[in-house]
Amino acid sequence: MANEQTMKPVATLLLGLNFCMYVIVLGIGGWAMNRAIDHGFVIGAGLELPAHFSPIQFPMGNAATGFFVTFALIAGVVGVGSVISGINHIRSWTSESLPSAASVATIAWTLTLLAMGFACKEIELNIRNARLKTMEAFLIILSATQLFYIAAIHGAASLRR
Repeated sequence: MANEQTMKPVATLLLGLNFCMYVIVLGIGGWAMNRAIDHGFVIGAGLELPAHFSPIQFPMGNAATGFFVTFALIAGVVGVGSVISGINHIRSWTSESLPSAASVATIAWTLTLLAMGFACKEIELNIRNARLKTMEAFLIILSATQLFYIAAIHGAASLRR
């Protein structure tokens, strides 16, 4: 019973850390999306789009930036949703609230891994600004902390049996 209660503060700390990091990812991703919309591809009247035009092309970064920002925003929104479900689970800390918290956290983790994959591709292509580098770092860290959070809530559940 003592080990079960020691996992609750660990899960709470990871939940708070993940929330702050997902909010930062959403802020930087929102900035990047806004900049892409405001300063994206502009074409004059009477001209046609070129054959290689991509609506996911961003004016900053490289070819992977559009995919990276899009999936980072999706992962950030689902990550904040997992924090909301996690707060409910931490409040009650029962086996009845575990499945919803664990399933949403797992979905957020898999989307974070997908965004992290695009971050790795963006790092490999090597043309990006400081804000995108920050978002890449946060997503790489989030892929680990979200996994640790999932392990913490599952570890506490296995101790109760």
